[in-house]
Formats: sequence, structure tokens, C-alpha cells
Amino acid sequence: MNNNEILMRSTYFDKYFENISLKVESADNEKLALVSSVILNTKKTNKKVLIFGNGGSSSISDHLVVDLVNAAKIRATSYNNPGLITCFSNDYGFENWIGKAVDCYGDPGDVLILISSSGTSENMLVAAKKAKAIGLYVVTFSGFSPSNPLKCLGDINLWVDDDKYNAVEITHHIWLLSIVDCIINFE
Repeated sequence: MNNNEILMRSTYFDKYFENISLKVESADNEKLALVSSVILNTKKTNKKVLIFGNGGSSSISDHLVVDLVNAAKIRATSYNNPGLITCFSNDYGFENWIGKAVDCYGDPGDVLILISSSGTSENMLVAAKKAKAIGLYVVTFSGFSPSNPLKCLGDINLWVDDDKYNAVEITHHIWLLSIVDCIINFE
């Protein structure tokens, strides 16, 4: 690789990280503070946090659970068990599998966090509606279109103004882990 190619790639990374910084800094800090309070309240009321994502967002949900349980001592779980996913998807349809899991594991007063880059995944939309119907507090993280349907279904909705998966996912990840750090700092 010649010096010109290295310079071009270096410039790419400068612009890339500048964009990510802008996305992270675009957070609605009042909403993040409210989410941290809602999650902390689950500990005080002996409730739990249920977290779902598809694809890369499912990995974010797993990381969030680890930090909530281990560092913040809050009952939280993600549902990325292949047996459960394939069972519920086969028996109820992929669009309904998360809603079925919410129905089986959610209790009134629990918090449901749904992470979806596009905000259009049918399984997330069904789950948000199911959760509201049985009395869960719903928090959504989405991106892409400002009018994505998930963005309207939560009690708190956080949105990233970008249409690239990695930019949306890394922003969601940082926002979610900042919530954990806030909980730890203020408990």
C-alpha cells in the first residue's frame, strides 16, 4: 500500500469517527436519565428488564444484560436461546416470537427494551404492542427513518439519525452502556 492509499484510508477513519461522535452526542440526555431511573426502579420493586434485538442488536442486548446483572445488580435477561427462538418462530411465526416470549416471561411492571436499527422489524412491533397490553414499560432504541413505526410504540423512544447499521448499532451500544454507568454512579 502506498502513502496516498494510507492517507485516503486515514481520512476515511477521521470522517467515520467524527460521524459516530456526532451520533453519540445527539443523545437526548433527559431520556437517557429517565431510562436509567426506570431500570433502577425495577431493582427497587423486584421487577426485571427483558431485552431483545435482532442480528447485531441481539449481541448488544446480551452485553447490556451482562453489565446490568454483574455491575448494576439488576435482574435482566436477553432471549437469544436458539431453541426458544426457533420453537416460538415455528409455532407462532417469526413476527410473533418476541411477543410470545414477552407473554411467557414478562410481568406487569417489568421493563422491556427493544433494540432495532431500522425500527421496522415486525417481531419488535408485535412485542411492543404485546408488552403494553400486559403492563410492561417499553423502551425502544431505533434508527434509520425518523418515522419508523417502533419509534412511536415505547414509553421512551431513543432514535439515531443515520441509515447505516454500524453507525446506529454502535450509537445504541454506547447509549445503553452509558445508562448502566449512570445507574452504578447514582445508586
